[in-house]
Formats: sequence, structure tokens, C-alpha cells
Amino acid sequence: MEQRHLGRTGLRVSRIGLGTLTWGRDTDEHDAADQLKVFWEAGGTLVDTADVYGGGDAEYVLGQLLERLVPRRDLVIATKAGSVPDPDRRFDGSRGHLLAALDDSLARLGTDHVDLWQIHGFDAHTPLEETLAALDTAVSSGRARYAGVAGFCGWQLAKAGTWQLAAPGGRARLAGTQMEYSLLQRGVERELLPAALDLGIGLLPSSPLGRGVLTGKYRHGTPSDSRGASELLGPFVEPYLDETADGIVEAVLTAADGLATTALQVALAWVRDRPGVVAPIVGARNARQLSAALSVEALTLPDEICRALDDVSAPVHHYPDHDWSTL
Repeated sequence: MEQRHLGRTGLRVSRIGLGTLTWGRDTDEHDAADQLKVFWEAGGTLVDTADVYGGGDAEYVLGQLLERLVPRRDLVIATKAGSVPDPDRRFDGSRGHLLAALDDSLARLGTDHVDLWQIHGFDAHTPLEETLAALDTAVSSGRARYAGVAGFCGWQLAKAGTWQLAAPGGRARLAGTQMEYSLLQRGVERELLPAALDLGIGLLPSSPLGRGVLTGKYRHGTPSDSRGASELLGPFVEPYLDETADGIVEAVLTAADGLATTALQVALAWVRDRPGVVAPIVGARNARQLSAALSVEALTLPDEICRALDDVSAPVHHYPDHDWSTL
């Protein structure tokens, strides 16, 4: 699998990442092992997790598979900290919480460092410089090799990225940012992606298949074995089961028919090769689904297909989200 640099750093990752959102909850250790083995054998390196996935079980399951199944040195392990199970405060960006969470993650993963440590969201109740200082401490102490963020909007990313560049050598520059990005969700193109490109921060798209909708599986209803049918993830899928999404899905299916491939591959290739994108993060229910996604490595969409998909899914840019001189 092709390797790409994450942002303006020396860290190289596979251009498709493996997501572990359901590991330890819907995906048991046996299925997780099958996925990790298929991913590794395909040349995949980037494995993305978080301290809250499965209440910590995702990290634990991954840790059990390291070395026993896949050499630790062959993987780029990315995890996150900052999300908390508090309805009144979704994120805790305090230095104390973050560094304690990192130590707990390392214990579950059974490793002395992670390759990419990401702040899971913006905490408006903690000074940003305190939150970012935790990244600096993690990198300077060797517990994390590189730093990033997830869930930051455009101005938050621009502020954080600029702060980290303000003292060369003294702070850990942001290598990556993780946000949802797909043909069904192109909101990052308004402000976040331009900020990332300008600051040299690589984008790691989550939900690149539109929460599964872009595969076409929901065209005629919700399959009983799909995430859309589950009590936990159904509300996550539901926003993309509308008329607008239907039109985009049909365009993807038309492109897939013309290229003799699948809707999954078309949707994933589109986002993988967008400007600023480093590696879409793919979550699968089993190894078979993951193999189908990884087969996209051989596909590059023709320019005319890209333009058609761009047109049918184009977001509406309104002032001041877009450069006013072009309006």
C-alpha cells in the first residue's frame, strides 16, 4: 500500500487507516485479529483508536494483538484522549486529565509509546495553551512520537496549529487532524481544510463512506445486520438517509457501474485522493468487509468521474465561509 507523509512531518502512514471504534464492543478479539492481519498483509500501517472506544476495550484488544500477531514496529498506532462520559462536559482538555489518560492508554496498549497522540476535541473550559502543553509533554517525554487533534473546527485548528508553530523547537507541531469527510459530508472544505493545507497539517478523514450509506446498502431499507439497525449506531447513520444523500448515492452507483467496480471503492477512492487528505480511516464489521475496502488500492478515479461526483455532492459555500473575492 502506498505510504504518505502525515502533514509537514517525517511520519509516513498507509494511505488507508484501520479504525477500531467497535473493537471490544461489537467486534470481539477474534474478529479484530482477522482484520488486523488482513490490514497488515495488505501493507497497512495506520491503526486508529481512542481511550473511549469500547470504554477502553478497543485499546486493550489492540494491545493483546501487538507482537503476538503483528510486530509493533510495523504499525503506526494513533490514539486519542480528552473525551469524557459527562453530559455537561464532553471534553476535558486539562493537562492533568490528558496526561493521565495517555498513561492509561499506554498500559492498555502494552507499549511505551504511541506514534500519534491526538486531542479528541476542543475544550472551551480549559485554556488552549494548557491543552497543547500536554501534547508537548507527551512528545518531549517520548510517550508520543507525533501530535495531532480531532474534532476541531476551522478556527480552533488554525489557532492550535499557529500556537504550536510560534516557538520553533519548543513545541510539537500538529501533524494531523481527524474530521469526518466524505461525499455526503464536505463541510471541512469550507474552512478547516484550507487551514490544514496552509499550516501543513494532514487530514485523516473519519466516516469516509458516509457512515456506510455510500456503499448503497441502505437504498431499499435498513438491513437487519447493518449499523443503521443497531440501537447504538442507528442514530449515527440516520442523518444520511435523506433525499439529498439518495441522489449522491445513485451517482456513486452509476460511476461504479461504468468502472466495473463497487460503490464502496468509488466513494473511498474519491475521498482518499482529495487535496490535503492523507489517509481515510475505515471501520469494518469483519475481515471480508475490510478486504473489500483495501482493494481500492488499485483504483484511481478518472478525472471526469471525479468532476461528476464533485458536482453532484457540491456543498453550498456562503459568505464568509468562502473567499469573498470569488462570490
